[in-house]
Amino acid sequence: MAFSSIFSSPLPSFTIFSAKTRPNYAPSMAAHSISRRLALGSLSSAFILDGFSLTSSNNNGIFVKPQNFSARIYARAATEKTIHDFTVKDIDGKEVPLSKFKGKVLLIVNVASKCGLTSSNYTELSHLYEKYKTQGFEILAFPCNQFGGQEPGSNPEIKKFACTRFKAEFPIFDKVDVNGPNTAPVYQFLKASAGGLLGDLIKWNFEKFLVDKNGKVVQRYAPTTSPFQIEKDIQKLLAA
Repeated sequence: MAFSSIFSSPLPSFTIFSAKTRPNYAPSMAAHSISRRLALGSLSSAFILDGFSLTSSNNNGIFVKPQNFSARIYARAATEKTIHDFTVKDIDGKEVPLSKFKGKVLLIVNVASKCGLTSSNYTELSHLYEKYKTQGFEILAFPCNQFGGQEPGSNPEIKKFACTRFKAEFPIFDKVDVNGPNTAPVYQFLKASAGGLLGDLIKWNFEKFLVDKNGKVVQRYAPTTSPFQIEKDIQKLLAA
């Protein structure tokens, strides 16, 4: 894909440093460049091109760092959308406009019933929800069967499992894909708003997105991040 197909205005000049011309380049530095964003006018994007990652420099130019990834172009454009612009189906098949959560802090998580992370996450999520639900906090759970086939049940089975075993009272929605060609639109938005270390792919069950009262993603957490570890961030957004 040519850069001209991405931008309507020309890019600032940039220099490419290859691994051959930069033999002392530390590979560990490359990982820090993946999720950084490049500001070009009103557009915020990050790229990986043929094994190189582009990141902004102090003089508003572009610095290109080598990466050990297969050749591809990854581009993420800033969007004016918020989570409130989407409508999803709940676990019972009813349409739910997420605009109903305007003014609330949201923790959005892809859940599974048969994962090694299931017990600790459901327990802690339920605890946080009980503690902060009257203060404007909601948890939105999206079942997904894309990771090890660990959410194989039907919607009624998933609902019974979560509500009976873990007493989950927070909203649980229809089973969705969070990666691949059938990715749910709401997850396309979440991933575009907050890329991860290896790009936008959701890595496993129980990856988490924290959304502010205005419907904007403010933080993304790895599947192994305990919900209790997010509590201070939730408190800050509730107080804002």
